[in-house]
Amino acid sequence: MSDGKRARPTGGKETSGAEEKRPFNNPFAALRDRRSELLPGPAAPEREAPRGPARAVVRLERKGRGGKEVTLVEQLELPDRELQAWLKALKGSLGCGGAVEGASLVLQGDQRKRLPSLLESRGVRRVIRG
Repeated sequence: MSDGKRARPTGGKETSGAEEKRPFNNPFAALRDRRSELLPGPAAPEREAPRGPARAVVRLERKGRGGKEVTLVEQLELPDRELQAWLKALKGSLGCGGAVEGASLVLQGDQRKRLPSLLESRGVRRVIRG
């Protein structure tokens, strides 16, 4: 070894590539053969379409906000806790900030084009752009 490289010790064992890929100890390997003996599990429950409010009004507002644009979602007629949940989901899918003001949702920026499809997917039957 005059070139400065060292030989890696193998411990006296030669291993092939197939042995290295096999798991060392699989505790569930014996259960694979008994899979046919298992009883079928319960059927998955059918999900109903989400039922949201009957309508929502989406409009843009600039007044009283220092020239910044916000999108208002009004007339949802949801309880406060549900409004908070809707706001969190909409903020995450739109990638913007927002807040609940009274009974309406306030989202930062002009979201009028993207918002109606999201509201309809959450169960709003009619989205009015104002």
